[in-house]
Amino acid sequence: MADRIALLLTIIGAINWGLIGIFQFDLVSYLFGGQGALVSRIIYTLVGAAGLWCISLMFRDREPVKD
Repeated sequence: MADRIALLLTIIGAINWGLIGIFQFDLVSYLFGGQGALVSRIIYTLVGAAGLWCISLMFRDREPVKD
């Protein structure tokens, strides 16, 4: 479950960075009151932590799905 939450937050962060890169529009800060707002900072922190968590996904051994 933690993997899926981390992946979802990482996707949200990637979409936000895409919007910043293409349109210079920060959706998180727009929705939650600016980059310095507490809620925005919490979301940025959660996305960053999720990104770090997703690094571990690259190095995990996964067993193949058995039919």
